[in-house]
Amino acid sequence: MRPVRVVEGLVAPLDRSDVDTDQIIPKQFLKRVERTGYGRFLFHDWRFLPDGSPRPDFVLNRPELAGASVLVTGRNFGCGSSREHAVWALQDAGFEVVVAPSFADIFRSNALGVGLLAVELPEAAVAGLLARAAAGDGYRLRVDLEAQVVADAKGFRESFSIDPFRKRCLLEGLDAIGLTLRHEGDILRYERDRGFA
Repeated sequence: MRPVRVVEGLVAPLDRSDVDTDQIIPKQFLKRVERTGYGRFLFHDWRFLPDGSPRPDFVLNRPELAGASVLVTGRNFGCGSSREHAVWALQDAGFEVVVAPSFADIFRSNALGVGLLAVELPEAAVAGLLARAAAGDGYRLRVDLEAQVVADAKGFRESFSIDPFRKRCLLEGLDAIGLTLRHEGDILRYERDRGFA
């Protein structure tokens, strides 16, 4: 996992609440074993018509939002099943931060566990961000994990909370495997002392 410190990027506004993981990455695309390749299926049923052509009215199909790295969305994002593929699809599509008033617990845990920063802000603040991003003039945000602040160039500034352990893992780029490997010497000694190695 690569460290997350500051993300500055174009904002894509998805003004919907209760977006579940089957909407983020529909079940028919869960046949891969790698973490990559899911981005092209992100929000598939919303992004594409039955014939496979892009829906012109879906926000992520707007050409001016190509390359967006910050997704701002409604409350209870990532509800539904616990599929980690939803997080992988967002990352594979280029998103590094999702900002919402609230997240489903398992989605938040999956996101923070693989380096996708899930930031909770008050509902009124998120509504303001959605409105600014919907204007279509290339709205950008700066998300500073170390300072725990979301800001823009026009004076918006809002602090956010994050579990200190999760924050440290993100800043240091440590997923579950990375955390375990920090104790590799102790693990090897334990195995050697008990005759396993």
